[in-house]
Amino acid sequence: MTTTLDGPSPADPAGSAPDDITLHVSDLTLRFGGVTSLDGVSLRQRRGEILAVIGPNGAGKTSLFNCLTGAYRPQEGTVRYTGVGRKPVELLGRKPHVVTGLGIARTFQNIRLFPALTALENVQVGVEVRHKTGPFGAILGLPRARREERESVARSVELLDFVGLRHRVDDIASSLPYGEQRRLEIARALGTNPSLLLLDEPAAGTNPAEKLDLTALIRRIAGTGISVLLIEHDMRLVMSVASSVVVLNFGRVIASGTPAEVQRDPAVIEAYLGSDGAAIPKPTEGES
Repeated sequence: MTTTLDGPSPADPAGSAPDDITLHVSDLTLRFGGVTSLDGVSLRQRRGEILAVIGPNGAGKTSLFNCLTGAYRPQEGTVRYTGVGRKPVELLGRKPHVVTGLGIARTFQNIRLFPALTALENVQVGVEVRHKTGPFGAILGLPRARREERESVARSVELLDFVGLRHRVDDIASSLPYGEQRRLEIARALGTNPSLLLLDEPAAGTNPAEKLDLTALIRRIAGTGISVLLIEHDMRLVMSVASSVVVLNFGRVIASGTPAEVQRDPAVIEAYLGSDGAAIPKPTEGES
């Protein structure tokens, strides 16, 4: 099965078997000197699922992403990843570019675009990760290099259209409104053709209208069969898009389950969301 961006994939979570696991994190422990950032963290994510990781600042959420993508090397634990059509592999110890090549892409809490490039050129950076032509082939203008260049432009335009930025194709990235820059970074990540997309606080700094657009975009991405692992502080967004939630506090998993289950968990209410649970909004009518 090939992941696409033009409609639901046959491997969507509704039709997946319970053991159709794309990511299996087991007993992950990360220490910086005497400080433990992750303490025996375990989680599982099914293929095509939107899984949210929540917790207060300093809970270890971004450290978890950094371990999954090769930026950090934890002292203990395993991370098994199964891409579409691939055999399970151990992620720990692999360089970030190798992790990307396996089918894992991420965005960052602080947007990391190329501000002087156009929206199209930013997405092309992601798309061209998959190209076979080396620098000499590009310089010499070999037929494969020219073909890949045409395909890169077409694919980048397709992705800009998918995230709602087709009209921004020639605009400089730094000139885009903040919410559109967020979506542009997601388009660039999708350009690497991932089967697992890690979103690190994609709603940070966005206004209510931009959050609605982002919510719809995350649903569309998952609808193509791409698994989405989401870090987010906006609880309304989390409760409306996530099918499963894992809660971290002081580097440990203190709760996991459906949004409704986590919403009622006393440990979550006490440790993270306030003793009265007021910070956990229920999905509004029409939200899942």
